[in-house]
Amino acid sequence: MTLEELVGPNSTDKKMETVSQALEELLVAAQRRDRLTVGVYESAKLMNVDPDSVVLCVLATDEEDEDDIALQIHFTLLQAFCCDNDINILRVTGMRRLAELLEEDTGDGNGNEHEPRDLHCILVTNSPVEPLQCQALQDVGSYCEESRCRNQWVPCLHLQDR
Repeated sequence: MTLEELVGPNSTDKKMETVSQALEELLVAAQRRDRLTVGVYESAKLMNVDPDSVVLCVLATDEEDEDDIALQIHFTLLQAFCCDNDINILRVTGMRRLAELLEEDTGDGNGNEHEPRDLHCILVTNSPVEPLQCQALQDVGSYCEESRCRNQWVPCLHLQDR
C-alpha cells in the first residue's frame, strides 16, 4: 500500500486549500487591526527597524513577475533576512485575489485614479502589548513549520480567484 492510498490522493490539495483560506483570513484580520505592512521597500524598512514584530512575510508574484530580475533580487534578500530572524515566509501566486482581499482599489470614488499599492511583499506584524491571536495565524505558522521540517524553507501557495 502506498502513502497516497493511505492518506488519499487529494490530501495535499485539501491541505493547500485550507492553508490558503487561513492565509486569506489572516490577511483580512491583520489589515483590520492595522497589522499589515505592504510593499517591498516599506517591508524592508520595518524589518530593519523592528524585525521582532514580524510574524509572517508574504512574497507575492504572478507569471509576468517571474522575469523581473530586480523583484527576484529583493525577494532573495528578504527571504535571507527572514530565515536569519526566524520569520515565517510564504510565496504566493494570485495577485488579483490578494488585491480583492485587501480591497485594493485604484480609484478614490471621485473618478480619480491613484497608484495601487505594491502587493509583492506583505508583512504581518504582532505586538506584545496587543497580540494578534487568531486560529488563522496559528494554522499558517504550523504550515510554515511543517514545510521547514520537510526542507521546504519557502512554501508556495496559490490564491484562487473567486
